[in-house]
Amino acid sequence: MTLVETEQVLVVPTSLFHEIGHFQGFCSDVDKYFEHLVNPEHASYRPRGEMERDPSFKQLIPYVIFRHTDAAGRTHVFQYTRGKGQGEGRLHSKRSIGIGGHISSVDAESDGAFDPYAEGMRRELEEEVAIDTPYRERCVGLINDDETEVGRVHLGVVHVFDVDEPAVSPREDDIAEAGFVPVEELLAELSRFETWSQICLRALFAD
Repeated sequence: MTLVETEQVLVVPTSLFHEIGHFQGFCSDVDKYFEHLVNPEHASYRPRGEMERDPSFKQLIPYVIFRHTDAAGRTHVFQYTRGKGQGEGRLHSKRSIGIGGHISSVDAESDGAFDPYAEGMRRELEEEVAIDTPYRERCVGLINDDETEVGRVHLGVVHVFDVDEPAVSPREDDIAEAGFVPVEELLAELSRFETWSQICLRALFAD
């Protein structure tokens, strides 16, 4: 049995998302959704293998975007290409601007963990990248994409980390061709990015 089949991940009923207010694409109204989604009355941990095939639940995914503004006021965003070793096979070889992953039941069991969501985001970041610069973090919105197979079973929570220096580097070989790129160059190549990244680039960086 594989890790994906045995891992227990944080999910919420898709019906709850519809009750709060269904949307397609990006929504900046974090306060309307977030506390309901992470409320233990609604959230639960279920086998990831089953949840990847069950659109009656949404897996909550922190999606962290690193942004740097240089001395000239030009915005750069961290981007990379997903290698074949990354968990979601349907996204392999796609470019991405998001770092993050599933919230696992182990995050709720960690010593001193009072916020499994925050603990899961911290763990995913620590596993995937080295952040060698001060930063400021802000939750800026949510992503929902019911038009793709992957999107129907996931709900993204978007966090922007404004870094003082472009000093973010991958810890994993499967975060390939990584680095900060001017945002206008990313917008010019939207079709090469996974759908969530396309949604975020349009919502957060397009004029």
